[in-house]
Amino acid sequence: MMGLSSLVFTEFHSLGFSDLIVFVAPLWIAVTAGVLVGWVWRPKWAYLDSKLLSDSPKFLNLQLPTSILKTSSHHVNPSLSSKEKTGFVTDDDFRHLWKLVEVKDGGPCWIQMMDRSTPTFSYQAWRRDPENGPPQYRSRTVFEDATPEMVRDFFWDDEFRSKWDDMLLYSSTLERCEDTGTMVVQWVRKFPFFCSDREYIIGRRIWDAGRVFYCITKGVQYPSVPRQNKPRRVDLYYSSWCIRAVESKRGDGEMTSCEVLLFHHEDMGIPWEIAKLGVRQGMWGAVKKIEPGLRAYQRAKAAGAGLSPSAIMAHINTKVSAEEFMNERGSIAEVTGDKPTGKNIPKILVVGGAIALACTLDKGLLTKAVIFGVARRFARMGKRM
Repeated sequence: MMGLSSLVFTEFHSLGFSDLIVFVAPLWIAVTAGVLVGWVWRPKWAYLDSKLLSDSPKFLNLQLPTSILKTSSHHVNPSLSSKEKTGFVTDDDFRHLWKLVEVKDGGPCWIQMMDRSTPTFSYQAWRRDPENGPPQYRSRTVFEDATPEMVRDFFWDDEFRSKWDDMLLYSSTLERCEDTGTMVVQWVRKFPFFCSDREYIIGRRIWDAGRVFYCITKGVQYPSVPRQNKPRRVDLYYSSWCIRAVESKRGDGEMTSCEVLLFHHEDMGIPWEIAKLGVRQGMWGAVKKIEPGLRAYQRAKAAGAGLSPSAIMAHINTKVSAEEFMNERGSIAEVTGDKPTGKNIPKILVVGGAIALACTLDKGLLTKAVIFGVARRFARMGKRM
């Protein structure tokens, strides 16, 4: 959702032509061969009169262009209760993000990819490759002279985003809850020439732990908006971040800077190795576009510009004390007979030891994969004990 995650899309525009040829040429050769073979061995029904196909409403529906989607309207459904709307993004999602921020999620080690900065902006990025699923990215961005509230509004403001995020073709609010701030939004994002555009149905919600904002956005199921061939819908999508005030790098002891910790992964339907190449090639160029957008947003607000409807929703947060919340969840688990001590302590010890061993003995991914694989097996055995 936030601008930092835009680099996953914009990085492909910075790939060199020779890089694209290396990856795309084999794909086109395979597609061409498949089409030729399929045409030679086409079944009898393929000879049907084209008029019959063109008269079919189903056939016509498959050809709806993206422009039709842009002109369609989806109104907020007031019939949904607060409980139903809150179900799109729940306390479990907040708990998962908190663990990611505190490095307590039990995942593999993060591999640093970048560490760059300007006088008013710094950026660090890491990647890890889970055993199953697309690559996962973690980044830390620090904006000088920015408040957490301003940065929160900036990334939530879909109406202003179009002024700085040229990858966003369309956005619409499908649902919103005035009690919890939960929203369901539809996005269509522009992709490079060799891919169709992508559609996202995203649930989002913010938790406020004393001016530390946990902003969660993820793909959700929403049958009311039917799928289309184009743009292609992305189901696996996670882009969440923690926003908080930090000390300025000027060293004056003032908490006038804002830190953003982003955790992002998705399955865009692109080979993961190509996606990783694009990230490596275009990450810094994409990230540098975010700060000018934030500064323009600050100037607009200083000039008296009002809040957009989506930015207003960013002010409706679930108040929480992160420590008390986690303690409460632990107490609930104990009362309900989950026995967290018997199940979790062996897993924590085994996985924690594996992480330490993998990071200490060897930097190779293969060695780490073997260690983590063995650790997971022992952890599962611990659960059954």
